Amino acid sequence: MKILIEISDNDAAFGLKVLRSLSFVKKAKPMSSGAVNLWDDLKDAAKDVRLHKDGKVKMQTLDEFLNEV
Repeated sequence: MKILIEISDNDAAFGLKVLRSLSFVKKAKPMSSGAVNLWDDLKDAAKDVRLHKDGKVKMQTLDEFLNEV
C-alpha cells in the first residue's frame, strides 16, 4: 500500500528519518516539485470528472476543445 504524507519543509528531514527507521516502511522518499504539481493536477482532474458524472458541471466535448485550438 502506498500512503502520501504531507510534512512541512522545516520538519521534512526529521519526518523522513522517522519513517525510514520503521521496519514496516519499504521506501520513504520526497517527491520532486514536478511530481507534486502533476499530483495536484491529477487530483483536480479527477474531481472535475466526478462532478461531471454527478451532473454538477458540464465539460466541453472534444470537438468544442479542438475548435478552440
